[in-house]
Amino acid sequence: MVVAITLALGIILCGISEYMRLMIIASGVRDAVQSAIISTVNDNYDDVYHGVREGYAGGYKPSGSSWEGSIDYGNIYEYLDNTLGLQKNGGYHVKYAGEAVEFKLSGLSVDIINAPLAPSDPDSAHGLLADAVIRLEVPVSFGGKSLPPMWMNLSCMGALWDRACGFRL
Repeated sequence: MVVAITLALGIILCGISEYMRLMIIASGVRDAVQSAIISTVNDNYDDVYHGVREGYAGGYKPSGSSWEGSIDYGNIYEYLDNTLGLQKNGGYHVKYAGEAVEFKLSGLSVDIINAPLAPSDPDSAHGLLADAVIRLEVPVSFGGKSLPPMWMNLSCMGALWDRACGFRL
């Protein structure tokens, strides 16, 4: 009876530790993606000056007698590769723990929405927005290969506003 209870507690502890490992990986990747989005929004700061001078934060530059949009998309995968130590493998950016795959990233989608040029109501206009979604896949080591990998789409957003000259997340 004592052996059965000890085994049951051991299995429960293994399950809890695996759950905690998955959540720690997901949290770390989400933070890294959020940092990459902030970096991308920050990379657009050089083109925001002209818009800020006119009273709003948008990526525009003078073009003759008018304005044209000027947005930098940056390289979020490169930022994540350097930050998380990822390696490209096929269509994935993979983090290895020794020879085993710790997690994979794929399907990055980034939308950068420029602030409107000369909005009629600057108080209700949005700033320069960056919205990213990336797919995270983490192999589950509890239960051998009988369990499918955990996957989730991580979403992060960053914005640049003229009043604070900072970011909103």
